[in-house]
Amino acid sequence: MILCGGSGTRLWPISRTLMPKQFVKLFNEESLFQLTVKRNQEVCDQQFIVSNAEQYFLAYDQLEELSMTENRFLLEPIGRNTAPAIALACLALDKAELVLVSPSDHLIKDEVAYADVLQKAKSLAEEDNLVTFGIMAEYAETGFGYIESNGEDVKAFHEKPDVKTAQKYLDAGNFYWNSGMFCFKAGVFLDELKKYSPEIYKFSKLAYENAKNDGMIRISHEDMMAIPEDSIDYAVMEKSSKVKVVASDIDWSDLGSFDALDEELPKDINGNTKCKHLYTVDAKNNFVYSKERAIALTGVENLIVVDTGDALLIGKKGESQKVKEVVKQLKEADSELHHIHLTAHRPWGTYTILENNDNYKIKRIVVKPGKRLSLQKHFHRSEHWVVVSGTALVTVGEIETLVKPNESTYIPMGEIHRLENPGKIDVVLIEAQVGSYVGEDDIVRLQDDFKRN
Repeated sequence: MILCGGSGTRLWPISRTLMPKQFVKLFNEESLFQLTVKRNQEVCDQQFIVSNAEQYFLAYDQLEELSMTENRFLLEPIGRNTAPAIALACLALDKAELVLVSPSDHLIKDEVAYADVLQKAKSLAEEDNLVTFGIMAEYAETGFGYIESNGEDVKAFHEKPDVKTAQKYLDAGNFYWNSGMFCFKAGVFLDELKKYSPEIYKFSKLAYENAKNDGMIRISHEDMMAIPEDSIDYAVMEKSSKVKVVASDIDWSDLGSFDALDEELPKDINGNTKCKHLYTVDAKNNFVYSKERAIALTGVENLIVVDTGDALLIGKKGESQKVKEVVKQLKEADSELHHIHLTAHRPWGTYTILENNDNYKIKRIVVKPGKRLSLQKHFHRSEHWVVVSGTALVTVGEIETLVKPNESTYIPMGEIHRLENPGKIDVVLIEAQVGSYVGEDDIVRLQDDFKRN
């Protein structure tokens, strides 16, 4: 069971709500989600992916790249933390099914050791235990929760400590970082959830029974909101007497900050992140991320520099957790910068905002072969489309027209329309929106292949 939640606050501006860190391709053009799927394919018979409905198409596209689309999906309209997510998925399984729960945004580099600890967890789970994985603590980390153990028995779970307490845990030798990974029988987990968090169990069961199941399980927004929000730790693990821990020395990182990410990426001879767009003079030990724009550093050390086209972050190493406060300010300012990149991924392809003004917006739209946008209309804008490559099938009102490269079409305000790619290569077009309001929410979907509202 792969959990794809997360809002992307700690690695902003690389990570956004609609492109959280697990889907960003940080490692040899592969994402953490893809690495998680590949890693667990080796040890699990089937993969069950629990995802936010808006991120489903990101997950599916990345599975297509791996030729691994035969997976089960459960889609949540809104996150209610890990206890409801795991409960809903377990309700869809046989009670005797052995489940490995894994976040999708963690990096595990020692896969031999990983397979070994999974075997230990499997043996314990087969004896009707709830198994958690404790990461061998390497230093006094204040950003993780801790598991206090007595051998395989869990004595207590502890919240993120201050520095003094974290050092005390490290010195004690029987404290582990809480990895957020678990192994148990689906029925054992549900029984313990019913015992210790009956309201979560009750409303999760109701939500599952009311869910649509059309090849994937879709939970309704109303039913999801009725489920109390809580983590698996609070709801079950801290209360159950059946909890065991497996000590796990697996070269693990949750990549929860730019400082953590900096540890994993290759460096040049001066300790700067290797980046083909980076130019340095007397600059050392800087973390730099840029996909397009050239960055030059002179005479600086220990900086974090992240450029994503629509946002630039500059900070000091050792203080990257403060990025969360920036995201908080963006939300308070009602900015879209925490939510979406200039390039947005949609089930039919992508769009990139080239220019945005009060009364007009210019986009580059890419529609994948065989895909089409919803049948829709807008109340506040008209649209001009110029095809750059491929051949588009355009519906305006009752009329369908093939629009070829260097040809254009016009969509009047309020007119029903649709864009489709009937060909075998991408359709690329430039869209110019003109109107009194050009926000993304000015859209009425009349028909949609992807069952979006």
